[in-house]
Amino acid sequence: MELSGKVALVTGGASGIGKAASLKLAAEGAMVGLLGHTRSELDDAVREIEAAGGKAMALTADVTDEGEMRTATASLVEHFGRLDIVVASAGINGVWAPIDDITPDEWDKTIAVNLRGTYMTLHLAVPYLKKQGSGSIIVISSINGTRTFSNGGATAYAATKAGQLAIVQQLALELGKHRIRINAVCPGAIVTEIDDNTHKRNQQEASVPVEWPAGEIPLTGGEYGTAEEVADTILFLAGDRSRHITGTPIWIDGGQSLLR
Repeated sequence: MELSGKVALVTGGASGIGKAASLKLAAEGAMVGLLGHTRSELDDAVREIEAAGGKAMALTADVTDEGEMRTATASLVEHFGRLDIVVASAGINGVWAPIDDITPDEWDKTIAVNLRGTYMTLHLAVPYLKKQGSGSIIVISSINGTRTFSNGGATAYAATKAGQLAIVQQLALELGKHRIRINAVCPGAIVTEIDDNTHKRNQQEASVPVEWPAGEIPLTGGEYGTAEEVADTILFLAGDRSRHITGTPIWIDGGQSLLR
């Protein structure tokens, strides 16, 4: 098994791309700490991994809260003895609205979860990777803010996703001397529950209408990708097959961001 003996921390690990990554890493032998704020979802995902013969533990924490994150990360390392892989997947779409409509509180929430949450995850995990002298970090960014800017009103979200890629490229140099790799996965339209929690308001005022008669995802004729397809790339970046790759964004979108 490709990741036998390795330990992974996956934030947002009980739903969407995070859950798909947790299942994939566990299936390849990693011991996985699934971190999130909904205990029932975490417990269900852990049971699913254990039923398939894998090892996992639930870590309840708010990614923006330093105390909760410090306790959760320490608990994972204490339980499994090490940390090798970090998947920073926790995030929200937040409110999509024109810049003169979105409120400061709405803006701050998106920034807090997506950017502060990523910072907090890396801030607390990196010391364990440095101590070990190796590791792989995968940050889940997006095509939005890195190659696509056509979703009206998504300014706060796009800013966080651009910021995540900047973090990845900055830290690729900073962490390279410690043999720690860090890369970004940038999905396009993927079938997950995150769209159910996206709040769009007066979006038409910030949008430029465009019609895609053949579908906006060229590779699939408009069909969305799956979380499992993203998880396959996360698995590749987590393991030794990607040992010479760092500071790199990988767009998983079927060509969507090239069209848009």
